[in-house]
Formats: sequence, structure tokens, C-alpha cells
Amino acid sequence: MKKTRRTKGKIGLSRLLRIYKPGDKVCVKIDSGIHKGMPHKRFQGKVGVVEGKRGRSYLVALRLGNKEKSLIVRPEHITPL
Repeated sequence: MKKTRRTKGKIGLSRLLRIYKPGDKVCVKIDSGIHKGMPHKRFQGKVGVVEGKRGRSYLVALRLGNKEKSLIVRPEHITPL
């Protein structure tokens, strides 16, 4: 969970202002520079589906083994698939 020299600093506004609709597929890509709304590192790289929105965060459903998990993740930590 360490950033390289090239990726340090502020993130672009396009990552913060992107809007996801229910049913969109997203990849959990944790940004270690922002701690708010960060999911556990076991979910890094997993693909899920947006179920809805909770405040500024998104509710993402994903499969981990045989179980269905729900994550509350801020938009800085997800990217569209």
C-alpha cells in the first residue's frame, strides 16, 4: 500500500467527480494517499457492481470466495471497468 514517486500528490478531479449508476461494474483500486472511505486491502483489485449511493460513497457488491460482500467505498478508491 505504498505509492511510487510518480503517483504521489493530489489526484485528478475526474476521479472524484465521476458518477456511477447502479449496475455499473467497477474495480476496487485503493489510493493509499486518501484514508477516508478506504476498503480493506483484501479487496484490492476485485471487481464488483455498484448497488447504490450513500452520501458521497458508493455501495459496491462483490463476490469473495462463496460469499457476497457489500462495501461502502468512496469514488477515489474505485475505477470503471
